[in-house]
Amino acid sequence: MSGAPLEVIAHSLRRERERIGLSLSELAKRAGIAKSTLSQLESASGNPSVETLWALGVALNVPFSRLVEPPRPRVQLIRAGEGPAIYSERADYVATLLASCPPHARRDIYLITAEPGSRRESAPHMPGVVEHVVLVSGRALLGLADDPIEIGPGDYVAYPGDLPHVFEALQPGTTACMVSEHV
Repeated sequence: MSGAPLEVIAHSLRRERERIGLSLSELAKRAGIAKSTLSQLESASGNPSVETLWALGVALNVPFSRLVEPPRPRVQLIRAGEGPAIYSERADYVATLLASCPPHARRDIYLITAEPGSRRESAPHMPGVVEHVVLVSGRALLGLADDPIEIGPGDYVAYPGDLPHVFEALQPGTTACMVSEHV
């Protein structure tokens, strides 16, 4: 896509229509426009009016600007030691939220820092939650409370987060990246 206005509109319409799983016919019907008009717009050969684009934006439940502005890459940077940190009351354990679950996605990403001496015991989360952990440094004992697994740097483990689970640092400076996946 070169960024020409009609190409931007065509790409945006197709992206948003596919994002919510609508056919050309269904979107045209919801917006009150002809299917042939929408087909032309998505092929960058139509010449849409403001009214047509507003109607399509309403039908897609997106702001007008999302249809006419080229998408910008979204870069997010959280430097080490920054970000919203949540501390455990019963263990030397800190979970820093790196990325929360955006709409239509089902995961949160955390950076875990933990020190030896206390075990972080977690009650079951919502049904269907799976936690994925990659150990970055140190050693840890983690997973299901009744059968935790010892892992080292680079090791990956996934376990049901909807059952009691634990995280215990076995070496100073233990860090991990954890993805909490929701269904």
